[in-house]
Amino acid sequence: MAQLQLKKLRKQFAHNVIPVKDVSVNVDDGEFLTLLGPSGCGKSTLLRMIAGLDMPTEGLVILGDENLTNIPPGKRNIAMVFQSYALYPHMTVSENISTSLRLRKVDGAEIEKRVNDVSNRLGIAHLLDRKPGQLSGGQRQRVALARALVRDPDVFLLDEPLSNLDALLREQVRADLKQLFESQQKPVVYVTHDQTEAMTLSSKIAVLYDGYLQQLATPAEIYMKPANRFVAGFVGSPQMNLLTLDCEDGKAVLGDFRIELPDLKAPPRVITFGIRPEDVFLREESDADTVNGKVYLVEDLGKEKLLSVRIDGSDQTLRAIVPPDQTWESETVQLTLPRKQMHWFDVESGDRLNRE
Repeated sequence: MAQLQLKKLRKQFAHNVIPVKDVSVNVDDGEFLTLLGPSGCGKSTLLRMIAGLDMPTEGLVILGDENLTNIPPGKRNIAMVFQSYALYPHMTVSENISTSLRLRKVDGAEIEKRVNDVSNRLGIAHLLDRKPGQLSGGQRQRVALARALVRDPDVFLLDEPLSNLDALLREQVRADLKQLFESQQKPVVYVTHDQTEAMTLSSKIAVLYDGYLQQLATPAEIYMKPANRFVAGFVGSPQMNLLTLDCEDGKAVLGDFRIELPDLKAPPRVITFGIRPEDVFLREESDADTVNGKVYLVEDLGKEKLLSVRIDGSDQTLRAIVPPDQTWESETVQLTLPRKQMHWFDVESGDRLNRE
C-alpha cells in the first residue's frame, strides 16, 4: 500500500513542444484519479511518465518512499491497460494473462491459481483457450484488464480503455470497472476525454488543458464549482451556458434585463456569466429572477427537451432543459435563473469569481 506522488512533472519534446507543464498530483491507496481533458492536453503523456515509457524533463514520480523517476518501466510494479488492448495474437487468453508472471518466473501452480482467480472475477474463464482474434471487443478488453490485475501491481494505469467499445458495452464495462477497482484498494490513474466516464468512475478528477492542471477535485465539486471557464464549459452535457456580458451599477446586462452581480472586491466592466441548462426552467409565479425570450429551437432528447431561447433585446442565447411533456403557449417564454446556480468568471483569466 503506497501513495503515488507526481511532483511538478514537465515534459518537453523537440521544437519546444511541451505537452505537460508542472503538474503535481497525489493519488492515495484506493483512490481512482481520472485525467480528463481534450485531445492534446497532455493526459496520455502524463500517464506514460508514470509508467516510465517517457522520461520527464523535470519533476519526480514517487511511489511510497521510492523515487521511480529514473527506474525503467520493467522494474516498476505498475500495470497498464492500453486503448488498443495490446494482446499477443498468437497466444491464448490464458497465455496473454500470464505473460508477466512467466517473465518473472513465478511458480507454475501459482500462475494457474492467479489466472483462474482473475478470469473468474471478470467472467472470462470459458475463454482461456481462445485466441484474441476469436473474441469480441468487450472480451478482449476484459482480457487486457485480467493481464493487469493478475500481477497484483502497486498502481493501475488505464489509457482510454473503453474508447473502442460500442455505447451499450461501454456502459456495462464501466460499471464492472467501478466495482473491480473499489475492491483493489490501490491507486488507479485513468485517462479519458469522456466526461461521463470521469464523473461515474472517479473519486478525484484532474482536468487538464494545454498541459496545465486546471482543477483537481471530486466529481461533485468539478461540476458544481468549476474553477474556471474552461472547466465549466468542458464538464457537463449539454454544455453550460456561458455569456460575456457588460456590467452597469453592480449588475450584468443581458439584453433588456439586469442580473445582480455577486459580492466582488472590484466590480468589473465585463464579466462571463454561466448557468447550466438543467438549472434554467420556465417561470413559475413565485419566481423573481427571470428573463424573456423567444424559443427558436427545440431538441427532443427523449427524457427531456432542450430549448434554445434568444433573449429579448440581445443576440444572446440561453439553453434550458424542460420535462418532455412541458408545453408553452407561444414562442415567447419567461425563464427563471436561480441565483444559487449562477457562475461568474473573469473575462481575461477565465478564473471563477464567486466562491460560495
